[in-house]
Formats: sequence, C-alpha cells, structure tokens
Amino acid sequence: MEERTIRHVIDGQQVLTTQVGTSVRKAAQTMKAAGAGAILVLDGVNLVGIFTERDALYRVLADGLDPNAITVGDVMTREPTTVHPDSLFSSALEIMHVGQFRHVPVVDQGRPIGMVSSRDAMGAELEQFMYAVIVDEQTRDILA
Repeated sequence: MEERTIRHVIDGQQVLTTQVGTSVRKAAQTMKAAGAGAILVLDGVNLVGIFTERDALYRVLADGLDPNAITVGDVMTREPTTVHPDSLFSSALEIMHVGQFRHVPVVDQGRPIGMVSSRDAMGAELEQFMYAVIVDEQTRDILA
C-alpha cells in the first residue's frame, strides 16, 4: 500500500481559521459549527497559534475566565509544530505521538492550508504506525 501524503489527506478541506483577537466564545462557536476540535489562529495571514478544545477546557473554563472577554490569542497554543503538505502522513502521526497532541497545522510557503488530526488516521496507516511504535518500544526495552 502506498502511503498518502498530507496534501492527499487535506484535499478538499476548508481550512478553519480565526484571527488572534477573536473571543474564545466566537472561536468555539465556529469550531462547533464546523464539527472541529481545533482552529488555526492567524495574525493577518500568518499562523501564530492553534486553539483547541483542550485550550478551552484547561485555560478558560477551568480557570474561570469569561469566554466573551478573553481572546484566543490569550489562551492559544503558540507556535504550533507544523507539517508541509508534501510530507507523508506518517510524519504527522509521529509528530502527534511524540508531542502528545491531536492536531497539526499544514503550512505551505508560510501560509496555513489545512490541518491534520488523529481522526484522519485510518486503517493500514494507523496499523503500520502503531506497529512501528511497538517495535521501537520493544527494541528500547531489549537494549536497556
């Protein structure tokens, strides 16, 4: 089986973005309408962060902040790790696994063009990735 590139995974995807000064409530409403767990945060056209469900829960709700008064720029994850659209999807899976996050922005020539998530992993690709992780962990155990 030939592995998909990230460009193939995001083909037809509408990139979900918001500006850095958008209220958390408005960003959450946009995410809900799109059925998305994350939104890319821009300053003009430049990617400056990512705002996720986890950010809303841990950095807003748990801290008792007002989602109408606080902006995504105040609570977003800054300078997220990104991938190029011509990278293999397994590279995004590796980034998510190592970084322990579920979303990776896709950037081409400095501009966000999409996002991959752990939900995009299906079938053989996920099996191959998990097999590689298990083999790696077992190898480290044997060599330790």
